[in-house]
Amino acid sequence: MDKASCFYLGKIVSKYSFKGEVLVKLDTDEPEIYENMESVFVSLGNNLVPFFIDRCRLHKSNLLRIDFEEVKTESEADRIMGSELYLPLSFLPKLSGDKFYFHEVIGFTLIDSAHGDIGIIKSVNDHTSQALFEVDKEGKELLIPITDEIITKVDRENKTIFVHTPEGLVDLYLG
Repeated sequence: MDKASCFYLGKIVSKYSFKGEVLVKLDTDEPEIYENMESVFVSLGNNLVPFFIDRCRLHKSNLLRIDFEEVKTESEADRIMGSELYLPLSFLPKLSGDKFYFHEVIGFTLIDSAHGDIGIIKSVNDHTSQALFEVDKEGKELLIPITDEIITKVDRENKTIFVHTPEGLVDLYLG
C-alpha cells in the first residue's frame, strides 16, 4: 500500500498507558466513524505498515485511544511515537453535493462566473491557513481560495467546479 492510495487519518501524539496504548490526534470532522477500526497503516520510514487493533475508542473529542495487537509495552509504543496513520481511500465516506475531498477534484475544470474556464485543478495546497486550488491555465498558475462563498457548484459527472471569485482575483493572474 502506498500513500497515494491512502488518506491521512492522524498522528500518534502520546502514550496512554504502560501497556502500550497510544493516543492519536485525528484529522477529521467526524471522529466517531473511526471508533471501531480493525487495522490501520502506520508510516514507518518510507513504508506504510499494517497494524492490527485490539481496541480503539474515542478519548476527549478528536483523540482516538488505540490498543494495537503488536504494541504491548511502553518501549514498543515509543518506537511508533509521532508516526502518521493512514487508511485506504476506499474507507472514506462518499460525499455528495458541494462537499468534496481534495484528492478527488484534481483534474477538475474550474469555471468562474465572470471569466468562464479559468483552468484545470493541478493540486490543492492545504499547508496554508486557507486551503487553495492550484490551477493551471495555459502555463500560468492561479491560486483560488477554497471557501463556501467562492464555490457555487460541484459537478462530479462533468469534472467541473463552478466558482464566483472575488473581483480582480483572476485578473491578477491572467491580466
